[in-house]
Amino acid sequence: MNSAPVSGQAIATNPPSNGYQRFIAAILACVAFVVAAKYIPVLDKWPTDLVIPLRSWITGAFVWLAQVGKPVTRGIAWVLSQPLALTEALLYRGFTALGLPPLPWVAVAGGMTILGHWIGGRRLALLGGLSTTYLAIFGLWTEAMKTVSIVIVIVPLAVMAGFALGVWAFRNRRFEKVLNACFDIMQATPHMAYLGPVVVLFGFGQVPALIATFIFALPPMGRCTILGMRTVQPDVIEAGHMSGCTRRQLLWKVQLPAAQQTLLLGVNQVVMQTLAMVVIASLVGAAGLGQKLLFSLQQLQIGKAVEQGVAITLIAVVLDRMSQAFMRRVPAHRPAGEIFRHKHLFGFAALLIASVVISPFFPAVVELPKDLTFSYGAPINQAVRWVSRELFAYVKPVRDFITIWALLPLRDFCLWLPWPVVLGSLAAIGWVLGGLRLALVPVALLGTMLLTGFWTQLMLTVYLVTSTTVLSILIGTPVGIWASRRPLAAGIINTICDTLQTFPSFIYLIPVIMLFQTSDLSNVLAMLAYASVPMIRFAQLGLKRVPQATVEAAIASGTTPFQRLVKVELPIAFPELLMGINQTIMMALAMVAITALIGSQDLGQEIYKALPGADTGRGLLAGLGIAFIGITADRLLGAWAAKLNRNLGM
Repeated sequence: MNSAPVSGQAIATNPPSNGYQRFIAAILACVAFVVAAKYIPVLDKWPTDLVIPLRSWITGAFVWLAQVGKPVTRGIAWVLSQPLALTEALLYRGFTALGLPPLPWVAVAGGMTILGHWIGGRRLALLGGLSTTYLAIFGLWTEAMKTVSIVIVIVPLAVMAGFALGVWAFRNRRFEKVLNACFDIMQATPHMAYLGPVVVLFGFGQVPALIATFIFALPPMGRCTILGMRTVQPDVIEAGHMSGCTRRQLLWKVQLPAAQQTLLLGVNQVVMQTLAMVVIASLVGAAGLGQKLLFSLQQLQIGKAVEQGVAITLIAVVLDRMSQAFMRRVPAHRPAGEIFRHKHLFGFAALLIASVVISPFFPAVVELPKDLTFSYGAPINQAVRWVSRELFAYVKPVRDFITIWALLPLRDFCLWLPWPVVLGSLAAIGWVLGGLRLALVPVALLGTMLLTGFWTQLMLTVYLVTSTTVLSILIGTPVGIWASRRPLAAGIINTICDTLQTFPSFIYLIPVIMLFQTSDLSNVLAMLAYASVPMIRFAQLGLKRVPQATVEAAIASGTTPFQRLVKVELPIAFPELLMGINQTIMMALAMVAITALIGSQDLGQEIYKALPGADTGRGLLAGLGIAFIGITADRLLGAWAAKLNRNLGM
């Protein structure tokens, strides 16, 4: 009778003591490796003689593949160029052989207004019409139509391919595992890393941009297809079986209609990812707004860059809002026997015919001449010069202080750590959270970068991402708490977050160059503007999902608001906070290749340097290194969040 309490006490007290023992053992092991590294050089820096020349092997393989597969790549390029040529002729080139002009900008702007009204009413009509008009009156029509042409061609291809792969994965679990692993790598690898292999195989121009964009935009549709079909209620499928549906009928008439909302979400994400990649694809010769924006940044024409960035943002916002409104739209059903009348379609047809008829007499209907366009770039350039001249003297001491006393010590610490300490620490964390399989993930992935000679660049990337993540947590968590407490503040904050997420990645380089010039702090701040949004959103979401009964119980216990936040709400919302950290890391990694444009020595710079010389191995391995950091962080944080959810009974 007396042994039970003793046993229970042992169970309660042994785990903490074991935990402390493991922690102390881990610290002693790290110290031992650090000491050993001072006497055994191979434990400090991996010898150059032992580096596996995987970079040159990959480059040589792609050169061989480009030569051997030239007929295939030319065939693929020809097939893709046909719909692209048709789209470009419709939007801005015209059909010169037939003597027909392109669609007039008046017809396109009016069509977007009519489409917006049909999908979502007056507000969406106003957004579509004014956004399209902006492209015309600020002299960006041709460049914008080049960008839209790529989007129009790629979205259907990516949607169909992603849908087919998703259905196949849904029916074959083994293929689903392989496909999810491929999607993980494809989504974690930076946009720019796709460009190197595509350039070697297809050269520069619009078609390589199409292919790189297709690869990047494919995974969201595949994932949403799998998710949508997995979440169809079993009773719906059972009803289909009872109705005598064949396997094909069950798919097309039961499962897909039931998963329609998730599938449309996948289409929405494909559109957004396509537009994001189209801008980056300008580095391989894709014409359009992205190319103009990149040129403006290189020439430090900040005003022009803002005009072009706003244009890209407006296109993204219009496509996003219209696709979301279409998901929510309830289709109207006509009574049986009623003649089909579609006033929106008839209105667009009338506008199109009228604009085409008058276009020979009024060429400005097709495209506004330069003397009728406007620009606000000059005032912005003057403001930038004034800020640089008047404020840099005050900003420079702050920049130098943060760089010298915070960033550089962290960078030096990351470079000083011996590689066995880094890999061993991550493996130990993986072992505690998920066992042997999780422990092997960082060893296998990050160890690959060690063996291929990218360890220094890997640690510099970790340093920048760590700095960004810490700042995002310190800024995003309080802002998310504030938004969860104040509905008015939440509206303003969420609007700012929406704006930050829809801006092209290049735009974040403008203010940091203007105020801080090129430095590590500039890189961190550009990444911070993009990566802090998930932390804000997930902190807000986690606190809103705290059960009201738990909050009321804490109030009844006499806790102050601060005590309730720290001891009740934040612990319950901690899994969501971990997810916010996870997404912050992913978005910071996505910005690594972009911030390389303003100077760095990390993996992003390796990707950027590999493009001009078509050094495929260098760019691809650097991109995979960034992906490996993301996958390692995702697996470790995901296992930690799952463990916390189990402890909370969720």
